[in-house]
Amino acid sequence: MAAHASVPATSHRTAHQLSRAVLAVPVVLGVAYGLYTFANQRGGGAITGGQIVLGIVSGLAVMALGIGLLSIQSALPRELRAGAYGTLFGAAMGFLYSLSDHSVLKSSGMGAIFGGAMFLVSFYVFYTHED
Repeated sequence: MAAHASVPATSHRTAHQLSRAVLAVPVVLGVAYGLYTFANQRGGGAITGGQIVLGIVSGLAVMALGIGLLSIQSALPRELRAGAYGTLFGAAMGFLYSLSDHSVLKSSGMGAIFGGAMFLVSFYVFYTHED
């Protein structure tokens, strides 16, 4: 028996695979974040190995978390997806703020403010662009 005409043809690409263009975004953001972390920690002084390691590790962490979030975002409802983006952004900004010799409480507060703002913006975008 032949298949019905409305059966879609099989594709070589699954829904969970990410394109190279989509993967480029967290890679570029991770490199920029690592460079900014290095420059922020350096503060115009001499370059040390610890500053280089801090920049590389923080950039790789943001890159890995961004790729991980991109790979699971389609399985999340819009509220959790917006919360995940807000949490990632807030934690990243709070860490950068802490490198400028601010207290943990002030850095956490700034991270929460930035994360809350990112949650609101991303929730609005996901809500208005939902299929």
